Amino acid sequence: MFEQLPMYQRVGKTAFKKDLSNTLKLAEHLEHPEGKFKSIHVAGTNGKGSVSHMLASVLQAAGYKTGLYTSPHLKDFRERIRINGRVIPQEDVVAFIEENQTFLGYNRLSFFEMTVGMAFDYFAKEKVDIAIIETGMGGRLDSTNIITPELAVITNIGLDHTAFLGDTLAEIAGEKAGIIKKGIPVVIGEKQKETLPVFKDRAQEQNAEIYFAEESTFPVYHTDLRGHYQKKNIKAVLQSLQVLSDLGWKIPEEAIINGLNNVKLHTGLQGRWDVLREKPKVICDTAHNAEGLKIVIAQLKKEHFENLHIVLGVVNDKDLTGVLPLFPKDARFYFAKPDVPRGLDANLLKEEASRFGLEGKAYSSVHEAFLAAEEDSLDEDLIFIGGSNFTVAEVL
Repeated sequence: MFEQLPMYQRVGKTAFKKDLSNTLKLAEHLEHPEGKFKSIHVAGTNGKGSVSHMLASVLQAAGYKTGLYTSPHLKDFRERIRINGRVIPQEDVVAFIEENQTFLGYNRLSFFEMTVGMAFDYFAKEKVDIAIIETGMGGRLDSTNIITPELAVITNIGLDHTAFLGDTLAEIAGEKAGIIKKGIPVVIGEKQKETLPVFKDRAQEQNAEIYFAEESTFPVYHTDLRGHYQKKNIKAVLQSLQVLSDLGWKIPEEAIINGLNNVKLHTGLQGRWDVLREKPKVICDTAHNAEGLKIVIAQLKKEHFENLHIVLGVVNDKDLTGVLPLFPKDARFYFAKPDVPRGLDANLLKEEASRFGLEGKAYSSVHEAFLAAEEDSLDEDLIFIGGSNFTVAEVL
């Protein structure tokens, strides 16, 4: 799957397809697994992964057999496809490819299209009660958008993947709004001036009930996910659970408490304000665009430490002028290239960063950069690892 076919996360633009025809062909070949289980569809620029995992954790705690499809993975491809927190078994991955190899090869399906087909096929065969399906990059033409869910959730809109989705928040919202379907309720996690009319218009066109999580009042719930940004995500989750309850799903209060407090345990979520060690404190976070990094760096500045060390690696299509000015100038940087074709050369990153007053050394790998940061750190220091999913994955 990795080597024969392009994959957007690894190689970038050449792997991106704005077309659902292949996915629809695959669905037909697999006898339409997407119609054999209930689902919730989650899109958005930031927070969609956390929201998906939280919803899955709560529904699991409520006793439902819950599928979870997310991307990208951090360490193991199978993280993308889980049931009740357990990753898809290796033999199921192998069997799917073996059984469908001729079709997959002949139709030249992308990595993402194949993975979506595999997930839907697995959820149908395992007869899940419900599956949380996270979109890839957009919404309207995303391979996941062949489902008819119980509920659609759009967390927020930021300027990410502009080469594919549009240059303005309204244009990007238009792509994400493509998951709003006829008569299916939609929850909007964050009210934004530029995107509000886009979502309202689309919901009206589709005769879909629209809910704005920010307008509702909920009791305070805690979660084991420690990022400050999770406060917004929890609101989107609670609003979604309320809509599901109204649709007849049984989600008792204790399932909400248990589910939100045990997201990592129930679903295996990693890389969201993940504290890996205490002395020195080591934190990693997969935030990689300006909106996400703003919140993460604000939280980083509130931590207590003697010196701050930042292991940073990014991909080569990242808008660095929007991202690098957010980082603290008094930190020591360890620049590295994530080990994927899209990784940006460490020396180029170092050069670009110095234009914004960020100083440090370039290393030949993320592993070496992290070891150097550890070597330079005292117990009272803090090491932060970020800039890309791939940088975090290598340290994990």
